[in-house]
Amino acid sequence: MMDEEKLEILTESAKYDVSCSSSGSKRKNVPGGIGNGAASGICHSFTPDGRCISLLKILMSNECIYDCEYCPNRKSADVRRARITPDEICSLTVNFYKRNYIEGLFLSSAVFESPNKTMELLYETVLKLRKVYNFNGYIHLKGIPHADEALIMKAAKLVDRMSYNIELPSEQSLKLLAPQKTKQSLLLPMKNLKQAIDYETVNKMRRHTLPAGQTTQMIIGASPERDGQILKLTEALYRNMNLRRVYYSSYIPVVQSSKLPAVGAGLLREHRLYQADWLIRFYGFNVDEICGEDENLSEEYDPKCAWALRNMQLFPVEINTAPLEMLLRVPGIGAKSAYKITEARKFAALDFDNLEKMRIVLKRAKHFITCKGKFYGADSYAQVKYALLLDGRSEVSKQLSMFSTTETALSALTGNI
Repeated sequence: MMDEEKLEILTESAKYDVSCSSSGSKRKNVPGGIGNGAASGICHSFTPDGRCISLLKILMSNECIYDCEYCPNRKSADVRRARITPDEICSLTVNFYKRNYIEGLFLSSAVFESPNKTMELLYETVLKLRKVYNFNGYIHLKGIPHADEALIMKAAKLVDRMSYNIELPSEQSLKLLAPQKTKQSLLLPMKNLKQAIDYETVNKMRRHTLPAGQTTQMIIGASPERDGQILKLTEALYRNMNLRRVYYSSYIPVVQSSKLPAVGAGLLREHRLYQADWLIRFYGFNVDEICGEDENLSEEYDPKCAWALRNMQLFPVEINTAPLEMLLRVPGIGAKSAYKITEARKFAALDFDNLEKMRIVLKRAKHFITCKGKFYGADSYAQVKYALLLDGRSEVSKQLSMFSTTETALSALTGNI
C-alpha cells in the first residue's frame, strides 16, 4: 500500500500542469483487460478552470535535478520530497479505477538522477500497466526533455497522449528562467512524434503512436512576451506539429525569485488567450487579424468582438445570404451555430425568432446582422462599443466566478464566442 503522505505530496505537486484534459482515444483494447480509452470510456467532468478531473494526476517524483525559476519543485526549493515506484503507480491506478474514482491516468515526473533514468521508469510504468495489469484505460504521459528518442518512441506506442510543455514562449526566456532546458529539447521530440504519427497515417497502418495526439503548455506572465508573440508560437505549433491543444497557465507567484514578476498574470489574460486560440482553430482567423505581435489582447472585449469593432465596415451581414466564413466572424454566433444557420436557411428564410431558438447570443449578434433585411442593433458605433463592453464585463465576471451558470460553463467547454 502506498504511503498516504507520498500520495499527498505527489498529487499536490502535479496540480500545476494543466495540459491533461482527456478527449478519448481509439486505441485497441486488450481482450480481458480493464478500462476503456475510447471517448465513451472517458468521463468528461471538468473543474471550474476547465481541467478534466477524471484522471489520476500524479508525479512519479518531485525530486528534480533542474532549477527552473518558476517551478515549485525546482532543485533549490524547500519542499517535501517523495518518489514512488512503477508498481506503486500501477497498483494505485488499477485500484482507483476499480473503485470508479478515475477513468485514466496522467503521469508526469520531475527529472531525478538523469532524463534517461526518469524516462526509463515512466516507460516501465506504462508498459506494466498495459502488459501486466491489462489496463485499457486512457493514459497521458508527460515527456522528459533530453531523454533518449528510442525510449520516447517506445512509450508513445503504449500511451494515448503525450505532452512536451513549451513552458515559456521564447528561447530567451528559457535561457533566463530554465537554463537546463532548450528549445530543441522540447520541439525535437514533438517533431519526431508527429513524423511517427504521419508515417502510420500515410501508410494506412493501425494507429499505435499516440492515438489521442500531443498537447503542450505555456506559462503566461512569468516572462515579458506579449500576447501576439504567444499566439504566433501557438499558430506555428498547430500548423507544424499538429497539436491537439495548447494550454495556457497564468503565472502565479508561488515561489520567490528576483527574476520573476512579484504579481501574477491574472485569469483574465489566460481567458483571452483561450478565446483567441479557439478563433485560430475553429473560426478561420489568423493571428495577425487578432493581435499584433507586440500587442496584448484587449481586456475590455473578447478577441472576436475586438476584431468586429475594428472592421465595422464589413457589417451588418444578412443572415440568410452571408457565407459561412462571414457568419463565423459575427460576435455571438458560435461555430456549431454558424453551420446550423447554413443548413436551416436551405429550407426557409430565417428571422430573429429562429436565431433565438438556435441559442444565438442575440444581445451581441444583433449589432452585426440583419434578418430578412431587418436590423435591431445599436444606431451608432459608440453605442455598439458600449453595449459590447457591458456584455463583456458580465461574461468575464461569470467566467471567472466558478462558472456560476450552465450558460457560461457551456461556453467555456465549447469555446463559442
